[in-house]
Amino acid sequence: MRKFIFSILGSAIMLSCSDGDLQIETIDFDSASIEYCSNPVVNAKNLMFKINDNEALILELQSGALNHGVVGDTVITESTVPNQSQVTYRVFSDGVDQDYFCDDIPVVNPRVIDEVVAEDGMVIIETMLAENDTTRYIHNISLSGISFVTGNGERITNLAINEFGEVNTVVPD
Repeated sequence: MRKFIFSILGSAIMLSCSDGDLQIETIDFDSASIEYCSNPVVNAKNLMFKINDNEALILELQSGALNHGVVGDTVITESTVPNQSQVTYRVFSDGVDQDYFCDDIPVVNPRVIDEVVAEDGMVIIETMLAENDTTRYIHNISLSGISFVTGNGERITNLAINEFGEVNTVVPD
């Protein structure tokens, strides 16, 4: 009887162990710089990303989210996630670089190990004319209330991604 109980307990312990699912505890891209494949364009969709070794935070801005603003004024544009813009967090099998996102032919390696798309939040873009340079606008991009929920239904905490970065666009003639 004792062997039977131990075998049942042993089986229960073995079955309750983690199946190797990746556990994402923190998303921190504060030290990563914003990157893009081509210069951001006003009134078009724009893909931007931040890379942190084998992780990437990807922002796809809706068309028109970067606008020209009004000379002399600061314009605030808000874009909801995921309805208008999309924020995606990816973990790769190895370090990733800009070529992964920008090559015409997608690379095979590194592989995507995990991908989580934000289910809620806001992209806030503050647009202003550059100081001492009337040929370009500066767009400060911030993320607010971004909510990631894994496939297991777990909410990712300790998000350190409020300031996404700054991009420039040309003032139209």
